[in-house]
Amino acid sequence: MISSETINDYLSRLASRQPTPGGGAAAALHAAQGAALVAMVARYTTGEKYAQHAELVGRIVNAADHLIVEALRLADADEHAFQGVIDSYKLPSGTDELKAARSAAIQDALVQAAQTPATLIKLAGEVVDLATELVDVANVNVISDVAAAADAARAAATTARVNIDINVVAVKDVAARARLAEQTDGIEEKVVLAADSLARRVRERILA
Repeated sequence: MISSETINDYLSRLASRQPTPGGGAAAALHAAQGAALVAMVARYTTGEKYAQHAELVGRIVNAADHLIVEALRLADADEHAFQGVIDSYKLPSGTDELKAARSAAIQDALVQAAQTPATLIKLAGEVVDLATELVDVANVNVISDVAAAADAARAAATTARVNIDINVVAVKDVAARARLAEQTDGIEEKVVLAADSLARRVRERILA
C-alpha cells in the first residue's frame, strides 16, 4: 500500500514499467502534500501572538490532518481501482456469454476507476479552501508554504480530471457518464482558479 511504503519504494514502483501506481495515485499524493503543508503552516500559527485566531487555526489543523489521511486512502484506492480495470480486460472471452460478462466487468471497472479521481477533485478543493482561510492570519515566516499547498492541490485536481476523462471516454453507459459529469464538470476549474488566486496573493504579500 502506498500509505505504508517508503518514498523511495513508491517512486521506484511509479518509475517502473508497470501500470500501477500511476497518475491517479500521484494526484492523490499531491493533495496529501498540500494538506500537510496547510497543517504545518497552521501549527506554526499558534501561541500568544496568534491567540485571537486559535479557534480557526485549531479547526484548520484538524481538518488538514483528516485530509492527509483521506488523500492517502484515495492513493491506495486509485491503484486498486485501476488494477481492477486491467484485470477485467484479462477476463476470458471465448464464448458469447463470456464476452458479455467481460464487457460488463470492464464497464463496471471503468466507472469505479473514475469515481476515485472525482472524489479527489473535491478533496483538492477542500485543501485550497483551508489554505484560503489560513492565509490572512498565517505566520509570515512560512507564508510561502500556503502557496505551495495551493499549487499541490491544483496539480491534484487537474491530474484527477485527466484520469476521469481517460476512463469516461470508454464508458458506454450514457447514464453512468452523465452521473460522472454531474459530479465533476466544472469543479476542477474552480479549484484551479482558487489555487491560482491564492498563490498570487501569497506572492504579492511576500514581495510587498
